[in-house]
Order: sequence, then structure tokens, then C-alpha cells
Amino acid sequence: MRSVRARAAIGATLVVAVALVAAGLAVLSVLRTNLIDQADLQAEVAAREVAGQLALDTAYADLDLDDEEDHPVQVTDEEGRVVFVSQGLRAISGTGSAGVSPVPSASVGATPSPGDDDDDGDDDDGGGSGRPERGEVSSDDPDFSDGTATVDGKQADYRFAAVEATTSAGITLTVHAGAPLAAEQEAVNTVRGAMLTGLPLLLAVVAGVTWLVTRRALRPVEGIRREMAAITASEDLARRVPEPDSRDEIARLARTTNETLTVLEASVERQRRFVADASHELRSPIASLRTQLEVAEAHPELLDLPGAVADTVRLQVLAADLLLLARLDAGEKPGAARIEAGALVREEVSQRTGDRIPVTVEVAEGAAYEVSGSRGQLVRVVGNLLDNAQRHAENRITVQVAADGRGVRVEVRDDGAGVPEDERERIFERFVRLDDARSRDDGGAGLGLAIARDVAARHGGTLTVHRAPEGGAAFRLWLPYAATA
Repeated sequence: MRSVRARAAIGATLVVAVALVAAGLAVLSVLRTNLIDQADLQAEVAAREVAGQLALDTAYADLDLDDEEDHPVQVTDEEGRVVFVSQGLRAISGTGSAGVSPVPSASVGATPSPGDDDDDGDDDDGGGSGRPERGEVSSDDPDFSDGTATVDGKQADYRFAAVEATTSAGITLTVHAGAPLAAEQEAVNTVRGAMLTGLPLLLAVVAGVTWLVTRRALRPVEGIRREMAAITASEDLARRVPEPDSRDEIARLARTTNETLTVLEASVERQRRFVADASHELRSPIASLRTQLEVAEAHPELLDLPGAVADTVRLQVLAADLLLLARLDAGEKPGAARIEAGALVREEVSQRTGDRIPVTVEVAEGAAYEVSGSRGQLVRVVGNLLDNAQRHAENRITVQVAADGRGVRVEVRDDGAGVPEDERERIFERFVRLDDARSRDDGGAGLGLAIARDVAARHGGTLTVHRAPEGGAAFRLWLPYAATA
């Protein structure tokens, strides 16, 4: 099942079906319980009414029975023999005795003998019979049971109540009176039938509504899918998916998709520019080197060996820069070596013996500024910043290493012209050189600062440019402290 609409409709229908079935069973149970309680009450009232008459020594033939068809009555003695049944009762079950033909027994209203009085007195002394006193009806809760009775040829289900009564002669009789369950059964069947009829219709409505609502909700998703398919087929990253006016998850999905397309378009465009600029930068030294080799082949005496070596070195440096940028773009993670930033700066400055302007290093004595990462890449960052300062400084270059919050700040300052404020972010783009008049040999390829910022970012740091106190540019490299073991 690949359709979200179908899965949503089926899921909602199943949930509603389970809930309705559970609720329906609960309703039927409560309804049946209430109706049975009503039948119990009717049966108990009928039984106590007859028992009251028997306790007053009313003869069986003179018993006043209300609606004998709705409340059939059976009376049994202490031995379980049937001594009386209501008129028209032809069969009965559920009362403990299936007899409907009265048998001879002690007459109601007979005067007790002295021996009977003594026996009753003995029973009373025992205190455990639980039976009613002479001429009384038991006050205990009656026993209830389900059964059937056939009255005037009609069989039906009844709820029977059993109530004990003792005559003045000390005869204990049990009266079984029934209340019909036809109303209860009819009500339960009616409710059950209504539920069985309405449940499928309600589930069909739920499924249909869920299908329509889900279809309407997912309509923008289909639009997004079609547009994404069109973008994939045309490779036109300038297109955007439609954004619905709603503020729900689908609208946020559309906005996020468009933001992703924007970033992807910028990345692809940046990659295209990078390839074009790299090709342009490589073309010059390769063309120059080829020209010199061709001249040398034809006229060996005209070979400019220093120029050929310079072009080769420049080509090698450019290739190394491009390779490093490619590795950074691929997400290569730096190493985890622990590096002392002050020592790294001193070592790099001490090896730059051919610089045009001497570099002053400012590091607090005895201070330790440990960072973690790739030593080679961090050396490359410091070297690129010093190369940039050498190209723009007039008389002075200063490198300061100091603590800065939870990290280390390495600041390279010069006394040159500085960087205009509106260009301070642009200089970190690849192949960007602000001084177009500067010769390509002196100005570099415009990759040094871009590499430096990418390396700083890969190490969890930042690289920004500000105005130096000397008037020139101040490049601030911030790196977090190495994590303690």
C-alpha cells in the first residue's frame, strides 16, 4: 500500500472502529445491567407481595396475584416440594424445581402444635437458621436467577426472585416470582441492531472524510513533487517549488525545500566559478611555461631558466591550493593533534628568512595556548596571513598570540592601507583580489584567505578582518582550546 491517503484512511477507520466497538459493548453492557436491575426489582416486589400474604396465613386459593402472565409464581416448601403455582403456569426452569403441579402439604393457616413451638424455640436458640420468624417475610436480599416459564402456552425468559416467608404455623415457604425479560431483550436487540447498521455507515463516512481531508492536505506535496521532478529533469536550479499559504508542516517543508535549492544553486554556481577561475589561473603559468620550453627548443641560448622555474613553482603552489580546497569542500576532518599556538607562530616566523618586512611576535612569557587540529593546516593559515601582510604592509607586521574567552586569538596586523569595510567579507571569497592593478605574480591567485577561513571553520574557529591600530588590516584567527583529557 504505497498511498499515504489510503494508509491514513484505513488507519483512521480502524481506530474509529475499535473505539466504536468498545463503546458499543460498554453501552450494551450498561443497558443490559440496568434493565436486569429493573427486572430484579419487579420480581422482588412480586415475590414479597405473595410472601407477605402467605405470612398472614392467606390460603393458596385466596392469594391475590397481579398479572400472572407477566409475573408467574411458584411456591415451594422446606423440602422443595411445589405447593402452589400461579394460574396458567405450565412449565418453569431456573427456580430450583421444575414442578408445576402442587403436591399435598401442610395447610397455610394451620394452628401449630405444642411440639412445633418447642422445635421452633430450639431453632431460635440456635440462632443460625437465618429464617424469618413466624408470620414474617425474610428481610434478607432475595436470590435472583435466570430461567424460563410457559404461561398459557407462551414460553418466555424471566428473571426470578426467591423470597422466604414463615406462616404462623411455623411453615417456611419459598416464593419464586418472575419478571419478564422480553423488554430487556428487545431493547438490547434494538440497540445492537442500530449499532450494527450504523457502524458500517459511520466507518464509511470516516474513511471518506479522511481520504478527502488527506488528499486536500497532501495536494501541495504533489505540487512540490512535480516541481522537484521538473527541476531534476531540466537541471534548472533557479526554479522553486510552490509554497502554500498555510502555516502547517507542508508549508514549512516547501520553504525548507526552496532554501535548500537556493543553497544548492549558490553552491553549484560557486563550483562553476571555482572551476572557471581555476582554469584561468592555471592557463597563464602553463602557457608561459610552454612558450619558454618551445623557445628553448628552437633557440637553446634564449632559455629563461629562472622564469621557467618560477612558473613551475607558481603552478605547483596553485595546484596544492586547489587540492587543499577540494579536500576541505569534501568535508575532510582535521586531525586531533595538540598544538601550542605560540610555538607554532614562532616557528613559522623564524623560517621566513626572505620576507620583505621583519615580523614581530608578541606572546606572553610562560603562557601555553594549546589547540587541537592539523598542524600542517594551521601552519598554512598562519603562512597565508603573513603572505597577505607582506604584500600590503609598509614598514611593520605584528603577530600577537593571546587568550580570548574559551580559546586562543592569533592576530596578524600590518600598517598598510587596510581593507575597506564593505569589502571585508568579499576578500575571503575564492579568486578575489581587490587590487586589480597588482601583477598576478605579486598578488597571488586569491586563494590564500579563502583557504585560511575554511581551515579555521573546520577547526571550530573563526577568521575575521578588522582595522589595526597601526592603520592597516588586522586578521584575527580564533581557535577553541584543546579539550582536556
